[in-house]
Amino acid sequence: MPQPKPTQKQINKENLLSQGVTLLTHKGYHGTGLKEILDAVQIPKGSFYNYFGSKENFAAEVTQHYIAPFIKQLDAHLQNPDGDALGAIKRYFGELINELEQTDFKGGCLLGNLMGEIGDTSEVVRASLQQAVNQYRDLLQAGLAKAQQEGTVRTDKSAGEMADLLVNTWQGVLLRMKIDKSSVPLKQCCTNLLDEYFRN
Repeated sequence: MPQPKPTQKQINKENLLSQGVTLLTHKGYHGTGLKEILDAVQIPKGSFYNYFGSKENFAAEVTQHYIAPFIKQLDAHLQNPDGDALGAIKRYFGELINELEQTDFKGGCLLGNLMGEIGDTSEVVRASLQQAVNQYRDLLQAGLAKAQQEGTVRTDKSAGEMADLLVNTWQGVLLRMKIDKSSVPLKQCCTNLLDEYFRN
């Protein structure tokens, strides 16, 4: 059955969210003005408030829009029947590192950027960030639990503990990457955790 054609409203909203990812990643929440967002997608101010109600709500929805492709990409690796779960996680992070190298390490991670900028001042954005991080962590936890069953990952630590450690360390090395302008911290994170600390 064919998918229904998206309405103009859906297209406009999608364009706003995509533009929001770009602008908020590179300029931050406070550095991005509404006029800049609206000019980029040529949508009147009234429509913006119709879609989102406020800039805070917009940033919260942008956060979910941003994390969705990462979840999909990781899930695709984990669902691949040809490989083991630990290998799938390693390939996923390898792809992320390649993408960051190709963009010359600009922007980093929108989640980490927003956590540092408004994570403790906007309850709406904080809740959205927490939801995104938890969703990401839960998928990594499922992958690491599968790897434990396959015998490639240690079982004296819980999959949840290791997923938290991986998410927290990755966020930290993304910040380090921005000041070093290097993928070395990212590669160290993957080697130290996925090739050493997590291994059975």
